[in-house]
Amino acid sequence: MSYGRGGRRRYREDYDDRRREIHETPEQKIKSVIIKFGEVDPVAELPRVEKQIRDHVPLNIPNLSEAFRLSVTEQPYKIPYYAALIRLLHEQPDYSDGTSLGRLLLEDFWKGFQSYLDKLAWRETRLCIQFFAHLTMAKVISPDSMIALLQAFTSVLDEFGVSLGRAKRAAMCAAEGLMFAGPILKFHSTSSVTDMINALQTYNDTMNSPKWLVQSTVSLYCDNPFNEHADELLDSLLNSLKALNDSDFSETSNIIPQPYSDYPPLDPSLSQFNLPSVLVPPEVIELDGLSSNPGEDIQLKKEEWPEYHIHFFDNEISPDPNTPAGYVVRTSLLDLIDIFEVNRKECARLLLEYPKWNLPGTFKPKPGAPVEMEPVPGKDWQLESTILETILGAYLILPEATHKSLYYISLITELCKLSPSTVGPALGKSIRKVYTLLSDGLDVDAARRFADWFAVHMSNFNFQWVWREWLGDLALPVQHPKRTFMRRAIEFEIRLAYHERILKTLPEQMQSPDMYIISEQAPGPDFEYDDPGHPYHAAAQTVLNLFRGRSKAEDVISSLDGVKRELENVDDPGMNVDAAVRFITMQSLLHIGSRSFSHLLNAIERYLPLLRNLASAGMSSTGGSGNYEAKMDILTACASFWKQSRQMISIVFDKLMQYQIVDPTDVVAWVFLQGSGLGDPHEIRAPSSLSAFQWDLLKGALDKANGRVLIAKRKVAALRKEDDDTRARAKATANTMEVDADAKPEESPTVDNPALSTALKAFSTLTQEQKAVLSRTLEGFAAYLAPSASDHHANPATRVVITGEGWNNRADWGRDEWAAWETWGWYRQFCRAYSPYLRNYSNTLSTVSFSRFEGSTDPAAELIRRTWNVATGQDA
Repeated sequence: MSYGRGGRRRYREDYDDRRREIHETPEQKIKSVIIKFGEVDPVAELPRVEKQIRDHVPLNIPNLSEAFRLSVTEQPYKIPYYAALIRLLHEQPDYSDGTSLGRLLLEDFWKGFQSYLDKLAWRETRLCIQFFAHLTMAKVISPDSMIALLQAFTSVLDEFGVSLGRAKRAAMCAAEGLMFAGPILKFHSTSSVTDMINALQTYNDTMNSPKWLVQSTVSLYCDNPFNEHADELLDSLLNSLKALNDSDFSETSNIIPQPYSDYPPLDPSLSQFNLPSVLVPPEVIELDGLSSNPGEDIQLKKEEWPEYHIHFFDNEISPDPNTPAGYVVRTSLLDLIDIFEVNRKECARLLLEYPKWNLPGTFKPKPGAPVEMEPVPGKDWQLESTILETILGAYLILPEATHKSLYYISLITELCKLSPSTVGPALGKSIRKVYTLLSDGLDVDAARRFADWFAVHMSNFNFQWVWREWLGDLALPVQHPKRTFMRRAIEFEIRLAYHERILKTLPEQMQSPDMYIISEQAPGPDFEYDDPGHPYHAAAQTVLNLFRGRSKAEDVISSLDGVKRELENVDDPGMNVDAAVRFITMQSLLHIGSRSFSHLLNAIERYLPLLRNLASAGMSSTGGSGNYEAKMDILTACASFWKQSRQMISIVFDKLMQYQIVDPTDVVAWVFLQGSGLGDPHEIRAPSSLSAFQWDLLKGALDKANGRVLIAKRKVAALRKEDDDTRARAKATANTMEVDADAKPEESPTVDNPALSTALKAFSTLTQEQKAVLSRTLEGFAAYLAPSASDHHANPATRVVITGEGWNNRADWGRDEWAAWETWGWYRQFCRAYSPYLRNYSNTLSTVSFSRFEGSTDPAAELIRRTWNVATGQDA
């Protein structure tokens, strides 16, 4: 047979396709059947899947059990139906000893659960407990063993020094097990259920201080953690559990599907499955490295805080999470969002299909869909509004969300693409709800994230927004959170597009420079010496020509002496020649690198010796430290050059820290001493206050210092392990070389490790830098928020905004009050976001930074101390 060219190509393609075909083994096929079970109609599919499992020969119990484990932990919305499937497989003896197939599957399933528990995989553990609770309701698992399992988790709450994260997850495991299996457990042992609920409540009552620090809306003067706009996770869980307990769990069947509830009684010859006893293992302390002092191994891990989820809509639109049905819906959606973080498109599809796995009447039917039943009282919620409220609530959790911001933003975008006609209106309502909360004290970091998301979302949909709705808010003070939100959102939109395009999307009233909403000029460099009339123009051109000619760094350094002599002849009485040379040199270098990001990096890397020379200048004429002043001049020159593009200021500062031209401590000092006084074309700054821009610079410096310490710790740990292995090998070699068994063994040889010694010294230096950065930040906030009476640059409103009377009169606040309130918000964010690092040095930092507050009854000083104590665990 002969083939033409096209025929041969098709033959090869068909052959390649056949090679790529996936041939599933019988075990893989039955496993796939279990995992994909229920995609069409779970109730109707139950008998068919049961028969397929029973008919599969030979039965591979571990393979089947693994399919159930994967399904339960990765498809939690199917858990009731998998419990029903196990119930069907447990209805009759399948083996000569009277054992059922369901029991064998559960025995192997338990091994997987024990593995999750040993690894402290909390989400998987909690979902398995939900599965066990459904099986308890299905009469497969004995109530006694289920109660013992839940009691093992409530006992975690009594551990000495238990962390909030561990306690919170253990409490969720126990409480949700009670919610799902409550009817049987309370009938079996009322006292056990009551004791567990009391244990949960007792622990939750001790969490008021941490809750106060991470509330979504801030009332600085108020100690009460109650928040009308947000719901705390454990509070919602306990309220829901108590409501069920008060009704003897009679409402459980109205909130959770129970497809096994109508099954006939089990064969009397089959005994119930008893869950083995367990002990929740202690937390594993993973050390990222070693401290400079022996025995001071520091654990650096993300601090756990209470979770406040913002509640946007009325209870008729989205479920109240303080009710059993509302709590189950929200946590189920959160589980979906968490599990499918690896696939946002699949997550969006499953979220929109979520009503399929709920009881009928839980959500309103889709537009045009037939109405199968009357709306259920207390339910009939709007699906899209509920989903968006859940996603945005998870995104705005303080001090930071579980996942990257980009995931939540892209997930909302996918939802809009899948169902624009239903998600779009709900999204618009969500934006307006969050915008309204800005006036009610929405936390400054949540407001910053809201602006970030708003800008990115607008970029995906042609930057279309009804800005005219907010024109009336232009009459608010320039530092009001709503005005601040507009500025930041539009600034981000410009980064994602360009100035002229965004300007055209705004109403004419918002385009005016007097409104401080959008800058008059497009973001770009501002080389102040470009004007021929500037007295330093000639000197700047000299330096600029050296850079343009790609002169060597050494030649530029030597040429600066001539530039300095030239400037000494300029008639400018207030001129500091050394500072002027630094400004001219720095701005000229940035001017060369302003064409693109790669130009900037090339310029900095090419002239690193020059930059280090500028930063290590000698003593200044004022008698201060020339090194410090030189670094301040370098940072100020950069900020002045890029004053029309705040993003570039952050980038240049980061690069200067990366190449160690300036230290993170220098950036922190610059922010507090000069950052708020820098001329800003975007807004009018109040004295001694921090905006989101200054916070970004602070955060960059703090993260840089902390990151260096973590890297050094890992390097020390690796070298220490390598050193231990080397010593062990040397000792083993020495032992094998012993010939005379009666001879006294020699000491194991000492193996020097110069690399380890160098790494320990570097770690010690970086640790000191980290402590200095944290200390300088704390001192800066203390000086801003509780200034002395002699500080003429202080914001007089810092004490007004922390009183109940002041907050209740916030409609009369002006620029200074709102700026002070925002500064307080960034101090709170600093304390809670960096609490793991602050705790390591809590005594040293508080002694140095708060020494001037000793014996003071100043309310601002007391609030500073209280916030610090809560963050460092001294006021739990």
